[in-house]
Amino acid sequence: MKVRSITAVILLSSTITFGNCRLPSTRAQDHTGTGINKQPEKNKADNTKIQVVLLLDTSNSMDGLIEQAKSRLWNIINTITTLKYQGKEPVVEIALYEYGNDGLSKQSNYIRQVTPLVTDLDLISEKLFSLRTNGGSEYCGAVINEAVKKLSWGKEKADMKLIYIAGNEDFNQGSISYKESISAAMSQDIFVNTIYCGDRKEGINILWKDGADRGGGKYFNIDSDQRIRFVETPYDAQIEACDIRINNTYIGYGGQGRLKKENQVLQDNNAKSIHKGNYTERAVSKSKSAYKNQSWDMVDLAKEDKAALKNLREEDLPAELKGKAKVEIEAIVAEKTKEREAIQKEIAALSVKRQQYIDEQVKKNPEADDLGEAINKSIREVAVKKGYTIR
Repeated sequence: MKVRSITAVILLSSTITFGNCRLPSTRAQDHTGTGINKQPEKNKADNTKIQVVLLLDTSNSMDGLIEQAKSRLWNIINTITTLKYQGKEPVVEIALYEYGNDGLSKQSNYIRQVTPLVTDLDLISEKLFSLRTNGGSEYCGAVINEAVKKLSWGKEKADMKLIYIAGNEDFNQGSISYKESISAAMSQDIFVNTIYCGDRKEGINILWKDGADRGGGKYFNIDSDQRIRFVETPYDAQIEACDIRINNTYIGYGGQGRLKKENQVLQDNNAKSIHKGNYTERAVSKSKSAYKNQSWDMVDLAKEDKAALKNLREEDLPAELKGKAKVEIEAIVAEKTKEREAIQKEIAALSVKRQQYIDEQVKKNPEADDLGEAINKSIREVAVKKGYTIR
């Protein structure tokens, strides 16, 4: 039996929410009589997005590729965070779809949006680890069409918008033309990249390369059953110790604060269940600006809006902060902010040494591309075209 296709969509964007917690307006009177303080005009670089759309086919025999997605999520995030536009780090948002699963409705072409566009990377990890395979029909044109039409794509010229579809069935299956779907993507400056799981020539014959050519993207072929190789380094234990400390700087608030903080630890354990190296990659991600949790963490909330802490209701505070004065709460958050930033700098320094060690080992024993390497290579190529710098 042929291994069935996997399609993945990752998106990155700049939507900001504050979870279930209702915050009163922080606007204040100005001296012009308009009632609203004027905000300084933002440079377009402040709102630049990198949107990566990952579509995962969850039909039978796709367990290996799903494992690769789980194993490479944090590595891909860390690659994205090496990019800057006009000296500033873009906002990262991810959306996740599954398709080709018999458990999904025929009317939807066996497609389900697992998450909308979110900056909540722990949510993406959680949903990836919840996916289960079940035989079905894989319609590449339909799932690309769904992603193009239903997701909120960026409008700025500098935005990087990338779709990744991976699989091994004929690319032209289903009633929705992949040519029309890709044409719609190109009209919005969305690059479509294809990853065929199998022999390169066979993938070309069944139109996977044609899809990438039409989408302005790259065509790759990989072995979906290949196990990800992780290189253990002398710095992993130190980074793990930092990760334990950094988790203690998060202060949950609102209706989901406690649950989200528990989920953070759960996703640590999920990453560790794949390999210690995968857990280390996740820990490195926590030192980056893309890993932000303003919807439930008071430290990240304060970074987004310094006035927000004053407007939190008593019932939205965690148990350890209830009954405390606003000034005291602000001091506690400020101290946790300082502590987190110091740990992030420590992780960042260690991660540079760690990556240098990994690069040296890989040069000695190179391997074929896996899902993560295919995505990372194309991200870097598009970044250069779009005028991004790579640190």
